[in-house]
Parts: sequence; structure tokens; C-alpha cells
Amino acid sequence: MVLAYLCKKRLCNQKSMVPWSKKMNDFHKFEAVFKNHAMPIPRRYSYAEIKRITNSFKDKLGQGGYGSVYKGNLPNDCLVAVKILSKLRGDGEEFINEVNSISRTSHVNIVNLLGFCFHKTKRALVYEFMTNGSLEKFIYEENYSKLGYCHLGWDTLYQISLGIAQGLEYLHRGCNSRILHFDIKPHNILLDENYRPKISDFGLAKISHREESTISLFGARGTAGFIAPEVFCRNI
Repeated sequence: MVLAYLCKKRLCNQKSMVPWSKKMNDFHKFEAVFKNHAMPIPRRYSYAEIKRITNSFKDKLGQGGYGSVYKGNLPNDCLVAVKILSKLRGDGEEFINEVNSISRTSHVNIVNLLGFCFHKTKRALVYEFMTNGSLEKFIYEENYSKLGYCHLGWDTLYQISLGIAQGLEYLHRGCNSRILHFDIKPHNILLDENYRPKISDFGLAKISHREESTISLFGARGTAGFIAPEVFCRNI
């Protein structure tokens, strides 16, 4: 009976340690990625600071499967968009990918990540504020009547397409490390006050050396309807 009691107690202790162990692994994984990071990483905010920036999450800009986006204001009166991640896949892999990928970039057609929050189970990303939101609002007919968005002229659409292409070329050829986005779609293209496009949402991105011509993937990445045909193959 004593042996059975000790075994049961040990099993209970192990179970109680599992959540803490997972948190530590997640934390250590994040720290390991940025320990020897060649580029300066964005500012790290506490969750209390995130609440102050968003005025306790007062002004919601949108919501998706990942969580919600809120309008915020930095102490220097700079407007920002704060993405609060509520659902993390792959032990926080998408969050780490986002910070790791976008912090390596500096281009007029890539959204600027100003900071992030990594505190216990809380995850947040602080971006520059894009006045006109996502391209998705302007290219679907139902949004014109329901939401009152205007039609974009052909010249504006051409400039948007050109900007997206230039942003992708930079990610593939202009960075020290090649960055493959894997989720280019209208929802992830943000527009500033002049309708200049900026690529966002690097949660599915994959970083590789520029010398590599083949990249192996386990399963297709991206959103149905927007996945490049070659991604369905084992290698691209």
C-alpha cells in the first residue's frame, strides 16, 4: 500500500508539472531564437503596457481565427494596430515565426513591426497603423454596398499589385535570409493613407539561406484558394 501511495503521489506531481514544463519549453524556444539574432529585434512590451496602449482594448479594428486587432496609441502619440493572439498553433510557432521573420525586414512594402508582448500565456504584436485597413475590403463587391467602401481605380489597383510584387521580390532576394511568406492573400495586404500596400502576417513564413534552391515542407501552408500550386508538391 505504501508503494502504491508513493507511485500515485509521484504521478500526481508529474501531472502538476506538465503545464509549467510546456510554458518553460515555449519560453526557452522563444529566447533561443533571438539569443543570437543578427538584426535588432522590436521592443518587448509587458501586458500592462499593451493594455495602456489600447486603452484596455477599447477600439476593436477586426477579428479573425488568430484573435483580435485593436487600435492603440503609443506615448509619443503614434497610432498602432495591436494584434492579440488568442489561438496559438504549434506551441507558439506562428508567433515566433512572425517576430523572427518580420524583424529581419526593412522595406516600404512590408508592414513595420514596432513591438511585441510575450508574457506567460499572453501574446501580442504591435504594428504601425494602416489607415485604409486590408485590401480585402476594396476588392469584393458586397463590401461596397454593405460597408460603404469606394471602388479603387485601375491605376490604383496597378500600383497596389506592383507594390506587392516589389515586397515579395525583397523577401525572396533582398534580405540577408530568404523569407517565404506562404500566405499572400487580400486580407494580409494592408493599405496606408495613400493606398500603398504592405505585406503583413508572417505567421506561416519560412526562413532559408539565399543559396538554397529547394525547401522541404511538411504539408501545404497557406489559405485554401490562395495557395501556390507548387506548394502542393513535396518540395518547391
